[in-house]
Amino acid sequence: MYAVIATGGKQEKVAQGQQVHVELLNAADGAEVKFTPVLLVDGATVLSTPGELAKATVTAKVVGKAAGPKIDGFTYKRRTNQRRRFGHRQKYSVIEITSIAKG
Repeated sequence: MYAVIATGGKQEKVAQGQQVHVELLNAADGAEVKFTPVLLVDGATVLSTPGELAKATVTAKVVGKAAGPKIDGFTYKRRTNQRRRFGHRQKYSVIEITSIAKG
């Protein structure tokens, strides 16, 4: 059984016991979070309409936080000696899927 959940403007395919990096959530480590699935597949059964998915839930536990890869940037304007270097590391929450229920 697997489900597709939407979080942080992105969709992620998840299965029970899987750890996933998602956009930073406003939840403490060890907290339980619930997601409503966009799609749920259980063998040959596929739940995809809003009426079928209203009862379905995906429960996850926040394991911790992580940082993505370093992105280096550089901007300049020619002939004016204007230069700027910058870096960025996106922050993520690591969640572990504890259960997927049809409802």
